[in-house]
Amino acid sequence: ARESPLITIFTTHPRSARTTYRAARALAVVALVLLSPARESLAQDPSGGPPASPVRYTEAREAPVRRVIQLSGSVESRISSLVATEVQGLGEELAAREGDVVRLGQRLARLRTTSLELRLRASEAEHKEARSRHRQAERNLARMQELFDSKIASRSQYDDAQSEHDAWEGKVERLAAEIDRIRHDLERSTIVATFAGTVVAKRTDVGEWLAIGAPVLEMVSLHELEVRIEVPERHFSSLNPGATATVTFDALPGLSVSGRVSAIIPRADPQARTFPVKVRIGNRDGRIGVGMLAQVSLPAGESYRATVVPKDAVIRQGTEQVVFTINGSGAVDRAAVTTGAGLGEWIVVEGPVRPGQKVVTRGNERLQP
Repeated sequence: ARESPLITIFTTHPRSARTTYRAARALAVVALVLLSPARESLAQDPSGGPPASPVRYTEAREAPVRRVIQLSGSVESRISSLVATEVQGLGEELAAREGDVVRLGQRLARLRTTSLELRLRASEAEHKEARSRHRQAERNLARMQELFDSKIASRSQYDDAQSEHDAWEGKVERLAAEIDRIRHDLERSTIVATFAGTVVAKRTDVGEWLAIGAPVLEMVSLHELEVRIEVPERHFSSLNPGATATVTFDALPGLSVSGRVSAIIPRADPQARTFPVKVRIGNRDGRIGVGMLAQVSLPAGESYRATVVPKDAVIRQGTEQVVFTINGSGAVDRAAVTTGAGLGEWIVVEGPVRPGQKVVTRGNERLQP
């Protein structure tokens, strides 16, 4: 290259003259390409193909996998409650509204308690009087016992004293129970959350009269959710409780969560011939909502040996999924594949790709055969 200092060959261990010669020839070709005014045409493959591209690659592998079925389902809350009143009364306060996140034991609503408070005062006064009469009856019974033992009082007089004592004792116990019941009703007049969750619907408002069992609010728990799917009967025997599943959501692109089969209900729909299956998933950040459409991937059947490649090796061209393999001459071949189950960073492929073949993982978006 005349006076150009672009090429300098360092030979540290000249074991082979042939190796040195090949290296020098390769560098000389590079120099000619760089210095030639027609480097665009020289950069083309001599056969007329596209220019070479720098890529990264790895080898396809063989791995044991299980067949996977993909089914659509709906997200449900494991704990869903229609909060109702245990006592009747007039709604005086509604402390929680739709969308509120509430903790366990938090007040949700309160009924007016004026009538209960008045009944409690009357019962307490009556109870106080009954206890006084009961103490007097105890003293009378003790004196009558002495008189009866001394043969002064008759048996009938002693029995009357015993009967009066027992009557007042029973009344004291009855009034004590009545007071406890009224106090319990007063406590139940304040409606609290029985679990931590989110209010999703309001069923009453302040000023409405509520009978026993009337709905007040509807709550769901978002901490642990379940996805309900309908599994065709041909896959029913291959399902196992505790099996791992992968769940994605149409409304949350990019989010994939791991779940486990929590329930297999062995009663098929008589028309669709499908069995309900529930997959439990977590929801720590609260992004997943009840009622969302979910896609569930479940392992089914026995394991088999399959070809797997890194997920980055699979690209989409038009309607096809494609993997580029490097052949013996350093060029790439285009292989249309069908993808299957994912194994972490790897994925099952079916097509003309075999274990041990070099598959391109970087730079494949711009490649042509």
